[in-house]
Amino acid sequence: MQNHLLTANTILYCRHWGQAVRFYRDYLRLPVLFEAEWFVEFGLTSTARLSIADEKRASVKSARGKGITLAMEVDDIRAVHVFLQQAGLRPTDIEPHVWQALFFYVFDPEGHRLEIWQIRK
Repeated sequence: MQNHLLTANTILYCRHWGQAVRFYRDYLRLPVLFEAEWFVEFGLTSTARLSIADEKRASVKSARGKGITLAMEVDDIRAVHVFLQQAGLRPTDIEPHVWQALFFYVFDPEGHRLEIWQIRK
């Protein structure tokens, strides 16, 4: 399968779909690749996507933020941290991680944990 895989898409099923879409579109500023009445697909990289689906219209229900961490590497963790603070999203403090990285967490409206990280330079 590895040689045939073109893209990967993580789909989050949400109770607060509109708020979640705004979080990823307006606060994280992820580019919208596809949008329908109950489903929005965002681009992360050329081969990775993140979609937000309204659980009211889907066959899968929300995990209510339990057991899910979306880890996203960035090139300037401090700038991202300041940006999210100024947007009122209350990211945790930036901390060192054992694998020689810096990281912090922020939570989306569903309670999904986003781990924002950068390799220490």
